[in-house]
Amino acid sequence: MVKLVFFLGPAGAGKTTLAKAVCARSKAAFLDMDILLRPAADAIMTLHGLDPADRDSAEYKRLCRDLGYRITMDAALDNLGIGVDVFVVGPFTKETSDPGWISSELARIGLTLADVEVKVVFVKLAGEALYRSRIEARQSVLDEWKLSHWEEFRRSLGSRTIAWPIPHTNVLTVDNSDPDLREAAAAIERFIYS
Repeated sequence: MVKLVFFLGPAGAGKTTLAKAVCARSKAAFLDMDILLRPAADAIMTLHGLDPADRDSAEYKRLCRDLGYRITMDAALDNLGIGVDVFVVGPFTKETSDPGWISSELARIGLTLADVEVKVVFVKLAGEALYRSRIEARQSVLDEWKLSHWEEFRRSLGSRTIAWPIPHTNVLTVDNSDPDLREAAAAIERFIYS
């Protein structure tokens, strides 16, 4: 059965790094929403006279958020349609709170949850200070808003529930606080392919 695996979690948790580590061994399609949307978001934000590096403000979310999810899911669905496992990286905050979202996405290509094994890896860190230090360490202009609006951003750091009608055994929470990600990657690989 083809697999659709979502790597979710707050900025700085290491979801992209872990997804890439597991994907490199499995050869699934790897789709990072930030990468897929970046050229369009840069252009849209610039056309509106806004900071093209902004990925967190209300203006960015209004102009670009839904487009990013559509681009990412269209690419994921295209791969699933030809039988390729897909790893998707992104926050998917609104989407995971909608019980019908995943089924309606799969229905776009004539598939159901009986045809696709959907799994969720929620990546987290041990505490707020570690999130901040990792975000600061990556020195990305895309993180400037997060750091200058930390009180607002920190609300995204908590865990959340997945409302999709998938078995609870298809959801794994991984603490990625250890800088050596081999153990976490191995646990995720077992979770996906066991």
